[in-house]
Amino acid sequence: MSLGRDHLPPHPGGHPADDAGGHVVETAEGAERAFYGRRKGKRLRAGQEQRLTELLPSLRLALPPAGQFLDPKALFPVPTDEVWLEIGFGGGEHLAAQAGAHPRTGIIGAEPFVNGVVKLLRAVDEAALRNVRIWDEDATALLAALPDASLARVYLLYPDPWPKRRQRKRRFVSDGALAEIARVLRPGGVFRFASDIDDYAGWTLVRAARCPDLTWTATTASDWMKPWADWPGTRYEAKALAAGRPPSYLEFRRASPT
Repeated sequence: MSLGRDHLPPHPGGHPADDAGGHVVETAEGAERAFYGRRKGKRLRAGQEQRLTELLPSLRLALPPAGQFLDPKALFPVPTDEVWLEIGFGGGEHLAAQAGAHPRTGIIGAEPFVNGVVKLLRAVDEAALRNVRIWDEDATALLAALPDASLARVYLLYPDPWPKRRQRKRRFVSDGALAEIARVLRPGGVFRFASDIDDYAGWTLVRAARCPDLTWTATTASDWMKPWADWPGTRYEAKALAAGRPPSYLEFRRASPT
């Protein structure tokens, strides 16, 4: 039997309330978020199913009871100097590359799409990465379970742009989401956003400008057009460039308390 999301063991942690279709109801920007999208794509191969059943349980996070917080550094079995979060890691190539390059950095990846999760599991397995943990549900519940100032970086790379006007409330970037990202970043920590959709880049800049705890780090007109120095690239970026859509690379720094 092919293992879809509904066949995986239930999470020990909590889940946001959902509607009859299994999606969280969202009434306004910044209100409770939702995962809009497929849980699974094409049929998984036997090796992928095996990793889901044998490897994922050891890497999957369990959220604490309501009102309590995770201890991010304690999630990893290796010495960890700091913790990063990637929201929507897609095929996991960026996350795996960063984990391999920074073995003393714990990296949490949030991705509910099963086919993306199994790709990351393969990279973790083949490279014997011990500094990776996975949350395969909506990222909002994970953000709420993280304590203040507990992360050094948060990535949101090539998120679904939901281009139609009536769909834009589904975009992950909202005033509320940016406030949560700023809350979990330590002073001086950074939020990195990449997209090949100009409208989404502008949308993010407008909302980041309204967030008093985030400051755009660009100092020249070309800064947002160049990848970050440690950027390994992703398959989404390659597709965008091949299609003639130059990406935007935005970085925001968490302001220090006054």
